[in-house]
Amino acid sequence: MSSAERSEPTVFTRIINGEIPGRFVWADDVCVAFATIEPQTRGHVLVVPREEIESYVDAPEKTVAHLAVVAQRIAATQVRVFDAVRPGIIVVGLDVPHLHVHVLPLHQASDVNPSSAAAAEADDLDAAMTELRAGLVEDGWGANVPAELGSAALA
Repeated sequence: MSSAERSEPTVFTRIINGEIPGRFVWADDVCVAFATIEPQTRGHVLVVPREEIESYVDAPEKTVAHLAVVAQRIAATQVRVFDAVRPGIIVVGLDVPHLHVHVLPLHQASDVNPSSAAAAEADDLDAAMTELRAGLVEDGWGANVPAELGSAALA
């Protein structure tokens, strides 16, 4: 089902619009990145286009390229901030019909197993996202870090 056929906005659109709380680390005119409430590792975020695009293969190449660049920038910061061995970049998209790229710091191979995801405490998510936001600023991406943790606003 395409976004035009969907009668209700996706949960990700509702998060982006502020209808459901989110913890944002990145915002630009094409996409946002926010914490997943069931992280596989500390610092796990989702990079999500603002436009409701159902699947990776449905996205315009320009959007896919932009998401890849943002994911790379966030991943580089995650590796440093969370002392990870490597970054993990995963596109699955079975749970929400809105394209999203999982970006997570990896410490071991099993970190990429979705069964390692677990609900996180709000305070733990806030702390991890605050660290990641500070790291993004340190790495020169402050213009893309929203002023408030709970907002996808550009300025």
